[in-house]
Amino acid sequence: MEEESGEELGLDRSTPKDFHFYHMDLYDSEDRLHLFPEENTRMRKVVQAEMANESRGAGDGKAQRDLQEEVDELVHLYGLEDDHELGDEFVDENIPRTGVSEYPPYMMKRRDPAREQRDWRLSGEAAEAEDLGFGGWGSAGQCQDLREAYRYTHGRASEEYECYVIPEEEDEEEAADVFCVTCKTPIRAFQKVFDEHKEHEVIPLNEALESAKDEIHKNMYKLEKQIIEMENFANHLEEVFITVEDAVAMADRLGKFLKTKTDVEISAQPEFEDQTLDFSDVEQLMGSINTIPAPSAPVINPQVPNSATGSSVRVCWSLYSDDTVESYQLSYRPVQDSSPGTDQAEFTVTVKETYCSVTNLVPNTQYEFWVTAHNRAGPSPSSERAVYMTAPSPPIIKTKEIRSCEEAVLICWESGNLNPVDSYTVELTQAESPEASGVTESVVGIPTCESVVQLQPGRSYIIYVRALNMGGPSVRSEPATVHTIGSYFRLNKDTCHPWLTISEDGLTAVRSERRTPARELSPSDTHFTRCVAVMGNLIPVRGHHYWEVEVDEHLDYRVGVAFADVRKQEDLGANCLSWCMRHTFASSRHKYEFLHNRTTPDIRITVPPKKIGILLDYEHSKLSFFNVDLSQHLYTFSCQLHEFVHPCFSLEKPGCLKVHNGISMPKHVTFY
Repeated sequence: MEEESGEELGLDRSTPKDFHFYHMDLYDSEDRLHLFPEENTRMRKVVQAEMANESRGAGDGKAQRDLQEEVDELVHLYGLEDDHELGDEFVDENIPRTGVSEYPPYMMKRRDPAREQRDWRLSGEAAEAEDLGFGGWGSAGQCQDLREAYRYTHGRASEEYECYVIPEEEDEEEAADVFCVTCKTPIRAFQKVFDEHKEHEVIPLNEALESAKDEIHKNMYKLEKQIIEMENFANHLEEVFITVEDAVAMADRLGKFLKTKTDVEISAQPEFEDQTLDFSDVEQLMGSINTIPAPSAPVINPQVPNSATGSSVRVCWSLYSDDTVESYQLSYRPVQDSSPGTDQAEFTVTVKETYCSVTNLVPNTQYEFWVTAHNRAGPSPSSERAVYMTAPSPPIIKTKEIRSCEEAVLICWESGNLNPVDSYTVELTQAESPEASGVTESVVGIPTCESVVQLQPGRSYIIYVRALNMGGPSVRSEPATVHTIGSYFRLNKDTCHPWLTISEDGLTAVRSERRTPARELSPSDTHFTRCVAVMGNLIPVRGHHYWEVEVDEHLDYRVGVAFADVRKQEDLGANCLSWCMRHTFASSRHKYEFLHNRTTPDIRITVPPKKIGILLDYEHSKLSFFNVDLSQHLYTFSCQLHEFVHPCFSLEKPGCLKVHNGISMPKHVTFY
């Protein structure tokens, strides 16, 4: 701040002694309110006290009284008592109130009728010059805060002295905080404005900003993509233009040559007189401008697992170039004897896509495929050949060979395919809820055509089988129903003596009368030749198995169990590989024997049983016999069952016996 005297400012009025004027920097100077000379310390204290009071808010009453006393002394010192009369006419409604009092004395402004229309806020050096009568003084109009602008003037008695404060400007317009999607404009969320948009879609302003940013990014991405496409198209046009320019230049030279007249007479041989020019090269070049090259060879893809059915496959290929392709020609033929080069009938399919589903094929059969691409210029070279395979045919379950017990079932089936398959899958569904078509259990990766599946006792199941290969799984086989109630098996015809006949259901064996002696049978390891007997196919599962045999009380028979490799040329019970109960009837006498390795205990049975119950217990290595009608225990063998055994039935005289199985164990049957 620079000090200036009244003479230097050109004042023609008298000024108090020791009173000086200063230029003020109301923005940059920290002491911007030090407007008074150093000698007038009381004036400085007034201003500093006011600033401190405003920083504290309303302040206390004592500070207010001290400030009022300081102001009154200053007014008296400068002779301003008559010029500053307090009254309602000095209250300016536009002047904001401070924390010292409602209207402090230095905020009063005397009315001047000559300046009624002027704003009480000064706005530059011109206004100050008019008030003070000189220019060059610091502009109080530059002040923007009512607490930082104080102006003191001194002149002739006829002049007015003013002390006022410039009020704060109004706050900036309240920023918008929501966005109307319908009107696409930001709005302020106070009631009146918001009612105008209550039917519109309104979102927070930050969400609208993020949405606009995303839309801009998307448009920029599309624009970049279009620019790349335009650059590629421009490169292609450039190549075409170069070709056209070459052709046009050649055509121009040729046209000029043809239009040139020559007067030179050429003495040529007669054969040159009818010579014509050959323009085929030019025509070919001109025609090549609008032609495209033939496409390159496609690349056929290897078969995707599970992409085929029993009669169709899905073949896919690709083209690793930007060639123009109008169609593809897919060729195929079956592969036989694993030799792709064998001459077979070929088939062709034309498609526009890079894939094709070929139908009407043979199940579980290999086919080789190759493809060519075509456009106006011609076909491409053929692709490499790929071998695809159709899915297998569904297997066929052998329902008559199903064996079960309370814990498991053994299922057998035929492949149904000429070529071998990779594996089989068994699917089971409980028969109690036929409406539930979902598979409750699946056994996968079965390599052969039979499988033992663990089940829950006392249930009924519906079983399906699928075959699998590289092409995928076959459809389900026809269903088969199994029950886990007791042990279920059938008589094995492959072990049956030729004199026995097995019923269709596989549960009854019949020996008929023979009037002529039969010739002696050759020994065999699979069926009985000496003992007229047959084996049953019991499931190879340890635990306990129970079945019953219905016999005539006058029939000579043997019933029991034997190992699978028992000698078929010997009677049951005549070796260490079989155990049986034998009954003979002669002279109205019944004889019962329990034979193993030709030995029997001395047991007498008074009541001939008509139905014999047999219990095979692997856990305790025992074989027990019961009279079912009397619920009577007959005898129990202690056996060394190191392998699985099978039920055996023998008829020594004509007659029949019937097997009952798949039944629950009676209560009288206990483990002995």
